[in-house]
Amino acid sequence: MSSIITEENVNVRYSDIDFDKSLKPFSLLNFFQDIASDNAENLGFGYSAIYPQGLMWVLLKYRIEFNKYPVNIQELSLKTEPRGYNRLFAYRNFVLSEGQEILARASSMWSLVEFKTMKLVNIADVVDSPYFKKFEPNETDLNFAKIPTLTQIDFGKEFDVRYNDIDVNMHANNGNYIIWALEPLDYKFKSSNKLKTIDMSFKKEIKYGEKLISQVQILENNTTLHVLKNAKTEDDLCTLKCEWHKN
Repeated sequence: MSSIITEENVNVRYSDIDFDKSLKPFSLLNFFQDIASDNAENLGFGYSAIYPQGLMWVLLKYRIEFNKYPVNIQELSLKTEPRGYNRLFAYRNFVLSEGQEILARASSMWSLVEFKTMKLVNIADVVDSPYFKKFEPNETDLNFAKIPTLTQIDFGKEFDVRYNDIDVNMHANNGNYIIWALEPLDYKFKSSNKLKTIDMSFKKEIKYGEKLISQVQILENNTTLHVLKNAKTEDDLCTLKCEWHKN
């Protein structure tokens, strides 16, 4: 049986870094998404296997912990492992390294959803792969944190969902959510802090042409809370909790 783990080296391009050569969070989430997609495809439960069944994988949660935020790095090593499923939810872990040094670990939660009805389906009923088994926790799994509700709004901004923001499932790509969430933070805060942890909980999709509102609360312990809302319905699209450390 082939290994269920995919490992690859990723070249950090000019477009992946910001003014001080730090890796953009958007690029990091895209790295995760691309290697996860490749891994699922190679193991028989990727896009080409589920799309003909009228299904799509939907990301529900992320927990990312940084040992050292990637700065001034030209090549990263990325590893992902599908951790299995328990009826409606599937789990996947990631490791980001430079050489032998682990920079970050991440855990994620996913569901299979019917395209037309947006209903969750029992994964065991539709995925037939010897590489995808029942989930059994181990020490590599990170705990998803509870994300508190904002009690005040310190910063806010409104965005349009552009054509370039949508993905193969015809809704905004999850990588854009981190852009929208962090954008209201001012330049001084973002330039003097680096991310330590990220918790993301994806609630609802948003599509091309719709508007969303990004709201941020800054807590005393260098932690920020974020919520993305549909500007028309006021439904929560995504909530985030970020812990930061000073540069």
